[in-house]
Amino acid sequence: MFESLTEKLGSALRNLRGVGKLSEENMAEALKEVRTALLAADVHFKVAREFVDTVQLKCVGQEVLKGVAPGQQVVKIIHDELVRLLGAGATDLSATRPLKILMVGLHGSGKTTSTAKLGKLLKKRGYRPFVVGVDVYRPAAIDQLEILAKQEELGFYADRVSKDVPAIGFTALGAAKAATADCIIFDTAGRLQIDADLIEEVKKLRARIQPDEVLLVADGALGQEAVNVAKTFHEALQLTGLILTKMDGDTRGGAALSIKSVTGVPIKFIGTGEKTGDFETFHPDRLASRILGMGDVVSLVERAQETIDQKDAEKMAEKMRKAEFDLEDFLAQMQQVKKLGSMQSILGMMPGMSGVQLPAGADKQMDRTEAIIKSMTKQERKKPDILNGSRRKRIADGAGVKIVEVNQLLKQFQQMQQMMKMMKGGGGKKMMRQMEAMRGKGGGFPGM
Repeated sequence: MFESLTEKLGSALRNLRGVGKLSEENMAEALKEVRTALLAADVHFKVAREFVDTVQLKCVGQEVLKGVAPGQQVVKIIHDELVRLLGAGATDLSATRPLKILMVGLHGSGKTTSTAKLGKLLKKRGYRPFVVGVDVYRPAAIDQLEILAKQEELGFYADRVSKDVPAIGFTALGAAKAATADCIIFDTAGRLQIDADLIEEVKKLRARIQPDEVLLVADGALGQEAVNVAKTFHEALQLTGLILTKMDGDTRGGAALSIKSVTGVPIKFIGTGEKTGDFETFHPDRLASRILGMGDVVSLVERAQETIDQKDAEKMAEKMRKAEFDLEDFLAQMQQVKKLGSMQSILGMMPGMSGVQLPAGADKQMDRTEAIIKSMTKQERKKPDILNGSRRKRIADGAGVKIVEVNQLLKQFQQMQQMMKMMKGGGGKKMMRQMEAMRGKGGGFPGM
């Protein structure tokens, strides 16, 4: 997300290199580009104008600190303003238990999936979540929620006969209490567009269940239209928070930068993919860092802590240190990395790497590498030296690849083992030269 905005802001700020003092003249062109970048990202025009005016006011006349480039000072000012624009401080859910959450939004915004994602997230926090399907118009939505609830081991309730939404919601509260749930999430019906019937139905449900949180699920790719949707729902239901979905597929991100400023409603969560684990608590400061290409190491570490076993990681590091790392270990490591998300999303969280684009199909290449290793026997993974021509052909056929790909993988793994042995023996400089040579030849281990 925000790739386009990150690239354009970076280009605008590069023009300030070598400037001794920030003035109206040298800031004018850079801020003009910043404003253009914001508008191109589909940020609301009033928000973009106010943002640039505020940044200019804070920048002009500032003495450049010793040892700090002017561009870096401006980046700091822009970062702080982005945090303010996105809503300073992480806004969490109510601490009330049982916690009642009403999910609202248009059809296709990702409400049902977000309901399950939120349930999974709260379960990790120690809650006993219970999800309720009150979309009486789309039986498929109830079926989908039930499947996801079973998958994530969440409590579930639905009434496939009644059409009385407020009554279903009230009955569900009793069912949740009987199941000793301390968090009840209601997945409501959506429409292709806002209409009076939709709003009225949700208002009646709200009055009957008295939710602690009313969260609007909005498609982040809608840009300014998402802001208009949020305004309408907020006026009718007094929203307490927003969930922006499909942020992984939108390179502009204008909705995230506009919605808090225009509506006054905080963003609480963002959906970053299709899997139930692709759901994050919204941290304005971390997102601002990502937008400016500073990465987000904190979120990456948190994600790693959730998905990677520390003892396994230590064991793997020790094997690499002793040069005992085999293909069985590499397969386990690769599977752990895949749990963190796509390679591009991981790269985007690393400082200075957000603008770097991996070759198309990097994740597919990782899948092919995994398929090749899985087509080997355990003995072959531990002792790849025994892989003769017939074995390599069998492996290629099993993985659905050409023998040349199997050969390439084994060659690169052999080079990696040699590097580990050099590292063990203290040959650091020689190892670095070999790595440079591999890189120059287009080498490098798939997925590393």
